[in-house]
Formats: sequence, structure tokens, C-alpha cells
Amino acid sequence: MQEYETKLSIKSWAEADRPREKLLAKGKSALSEAELIAILIGSGNTQESAVELSKRILNSVDNNLVELGKLDVNALCKFKGIGEAKAISIIAALELGRRRNEQTTPERESITSSRQAFNLLHPILADLPHEEFWLIFLNRANKVIKKQSISKGGVAGTVVDAKMIFKPAVENLASSVILCHNHPSGNRTPSQEDIALTRKIKEAGRALDISVHDHIIIANDTYYSFADEGLL
Repeated sequence: MQEYETKLSIKSWAEADRPREKLLAKGKSALSEAELIAILIGSGNTQESAVELSKRILNSVDNNLVELGKLDVNALCKFKGIGEAKAISIIAALELGRRRNEQTTPERESITSSRQAFNLLHPILADLPHEEFWLIFLNRANKVIKKQSISKGGVAGTVVDAKMIFKPAVENLASSVILCHNHPSGNRTPSQEDIALTRKIKEAGRALDISVHDHIIIANDTYYSFADEGLL
């Protein structure tokens, strides 16, 4: 009787070679298509690891994901180690990918002037009875990645420091930020604390290569722009 070499399970591989750990360490783009499918099915069979089984499935369709997407549950279940649940996971993942390709990415709004930044946050800040400090994160093309509140205070002020600003900026891969807060009093003139804070944040951003494009103070239906006034 022919003897077969015992196959190593994925759990016995070096951690850096395991698909899940590899994705966490290096990102999704570092994984092969077989490794991505292996994550979906979780395990192989007595003679193949999940990756080896995934390679065989892909080979059956000439490594063409479009053709793989045409296989139904019965066709996938013909592979040893693929049951109904695993087949459904593969089909569902490929269907999500197909639907994603059909959708267009929403066009991000560009901020190229203080008026545009004011218009973006005015509906949020204009009528508040207390101060709030917000950030607009921008990419290199000055398109909005996200707007985010980082601090809420009282009538006279709110507490902000550089760490509160640049931690989310780095997490969102922002190339630049626009600072914004409101003055419930309706006086748009920056205080000495506003000016000092803006300078401090601008200097901190240089170390991280994240520029501060502007600091907008919203006061009812008007605003003050540090950039427009030459204070940046």
C-alpha cells in the first residue's frame, strides 16, 4: 500500500506564513488569491492544507476569479474538504467583490478655500450654545477624508492639545488638516489662546509632515480664517 507523507496543517507553519497572521502583519495586498480563499474556508482536508486546497480549486478554473465566481455550491463541494458552508462562504465573498466593482467610489469634496471649509461645518457649529473643536482631514489633493469632533467645552472655551489632533490625523492617513471651532458669543475675533494654540499645532504638524491649512472660527453666520488673515 502506497504511503502518503503527512501534510503539515497551517497551524504548524511559521507564524509569518499563516494567511491570517500574514494579513495582520503585512496587509491584505500581500496575500495571494489562494491565501485569501484559505482564510474563507479555514481548513483543508487530510491530505491538503487550506492553502493547497485553495490552489487546486483555483487551478481548476485556470486561476481566473471570474470563472470561479460562476461555480455553484454543488461544483465547489466536489473538492474534498469543501462542504456546503465553505462553498457558500466562497460564493458570498466573490459576489461581494462583484457588487463592489459595480459601484463607483463617491467623489470626495475638495476644500480649496476658507468659505468651503466654513460651509462644511457651519450647519454643525453655528447654533451651538457651547464651544466645540472640529477637524477636517484632507488628502494630498485637498479632498475631504473625514470631519471629526475632538473636543466639547463650555461657553468660554474648550480644551485641545496637539495629541488629540494628530493621533486621528495619522490614523486617517491625512496629509493636512483644517482646524475649526465656534464662538457662541458671535464674536469671530480669535483670542490670544486661539492664536497660540494654532501656532503650537502648526509646529507639531511639521514633525509629522501634516500641514495645517487653516483654522476657521465660526461665529453665527460669519467666520474668521487664520489663512485668509495671514496668521498661518
